[in-house]
Amino acid sequence: MIIKNGQVFNSNGRFIPADVELEGDRIVKVAPAGTLHGEQELDAAGKYVTPGFVDIHIHGAAGSDFCDGMDGSDKYVRAMQKYLGSQGVTSFLGTTMAFSEEILNRIFDTARPIFGQEGYGAVLRGVNMEGPFFNKAKKGAQAEEYIIDPDWEMFQRLWERSGHNIRLVDVAPELPGALEFAQKASKLCTVSTAHTCATYEEAAAAFANGFTHTTHLFNAMPAFTHRAPGVVGAASDYAEHVEMICDGIHLNPSVVRAVFNMFGPDRVCIISDAMQACGMPNGEYSLGGQKVFMTDGLATLADGTIAGSATCQAEGFRRAVKFGVPLETALKAATINPAKAAGLYDEVGSIAVGKRADVLVLGADLHPEHIFIGGKEL
Repeated sequence: MIIKNGQVFNSNGRFIPADVELEGDRIVKVAPAGTLHGEQELDAAGKYVTPGFVDIHIHGAAGSDFCDGMDGSDKYVRAMQKYLGSQGVTSFLGTTMAFSEEILNRIFDTARPIFGQEGYGAVLRGVNMEGPFFNKAKKGAQAEEYIIDPDWEMFQRLWERSGHNIRLVDVAPELPGALEFAQKASKLCTVSTAHTCATYEEAAAAFANGFTHTTHLFNAMPAFTHRAPGVVGAASDYAEHVEMICDGIHLNPSVVRAVFNMFGPDRVCIISDAMQACGMPNGEYSLGGQKVFMTDGLATLADGTIAGSATCQAEGFRRAVKFGVPLETALKAATINPAKAAGLYDEVGSIAVGKRADVLVLGADLHPEHIFIGGKEL
């Protein structure tokens, strides 16, 4: 398949007029527009040709939750894969919640055969282990009964149980043993500050000891103020990447613009933090075993605590552009940056020869008109 005459988003985060040739599950050629020819051609004139979206923080969608797999059924992940693929999300990390080791073992046992599997839609690339190593004072929608201090031995056992597929682990850095944990865990995966009461000084120490990432910036952490900048200030100084939920609910559009101004185009990752209600009508759902009520895109626990998002990452990307973020910057935050943050960039996240043929053709409204996952069009 040759996608011709499109505005191709390259690895430098810029659009160039080009043709892209897909063969099997790979991108095999990128050449000046109008120069490639073949039996199968798709004219993308006037369209944007982009990498598939990479969501590194998503709990669920389409009425299913990654953690529902604790019962041994893969139908929940399959439902997520189908829905996400239809939206242009081609790779994702199944994100857990604070649970006991026993429950996490069951979730990982279900997911392990699915990692990297093709043909179901979006590809499950690994796990984002969000919990249980959190500060209870910033638990958000996490179940307090399961929250514990960082436990390196427990993490090692889970790392093995997952088949070495934990790509990101979220930790409150001020907890006892957190820095020692990060020094070790960072040799296996990305370590992120999350659900934390850390001061600027505590967070800065974390970034000097293995932490490189920050989970859903501004949410479940101290406020950023001019005399106590907290985790946000330390992340601005030291983090390689930060996550941001761009649904317009978790953060005001002004804050979305400010984050890109503060962190620049190379460090921000647009995530969904989506849960079961994503892609579903208003109603009652669940997250981490707790009831969640979703009304017009706002998902909350019974006490009003925001409980994840009901907005797909692809829509978060479009809203970021609507909020005033430059198109190239928002697109980089939904593709290149998260792929790098999760250690996936060798395979996905950009249009480059040798990478997987996960390619979108977007119309002027930034919705996908054609979706290729592993070279096959949905």
